[in-house]
Amino acid sequence: MPSRIGTLASDVEVAQSALVKIEPPAHVHLRECDKEFWNAIVRARAMDSWTDIDLAHAANLARTQADIERVQQELGVEGFTLVNDRGTTVQNPKFSILETLTRRAVLLSKSLQVHAHATVGESRDQVPKNKAQAKARAIAEEADKDGLFARPH
Repeated sequence: MPSRIGTLASDVEVAQSALVKIEPPAHVHLRECDKEFWNAIVRARAMDSWTDIDLAHAANLARTQADIERVQQELGVEGFTLVNDRGTTVQNPKFSILETLTRRAVLLSKSLQVHAHATVGESRDQVPKNKAQAKARAIAEEADKDGLFARPH
């Protein structure tokens, strides 16, 4: 059973789990193009909160997000409309595919609790964080005008 949040034991558990790399279940296949999305998805929740079925859904979300990127790039080249054989301008069928993939990604994100509300909290609570971040960025940019400011990597 996990320790209560805020205790030394829970801090140790969090630190140890931060080093664990979560892999998809053996029966789930990820393409190379899915892996960046996979890593981002599984880092969005506490490591010990993932079940096998969650990981299978996370793999589906990773594949979906990779497909969204691919279709979006294709649409960027082809455009949202095409001219068919009769010379009529029609919507590119890939636009409908993109819409379907996007809806799937939103539903999977909600199901897995990896959407913004679940990972960063209420939007009203985010406002002070955003203001603090903007202030820190302005200070850092002012201090870095000479290009000598050390930056984390």
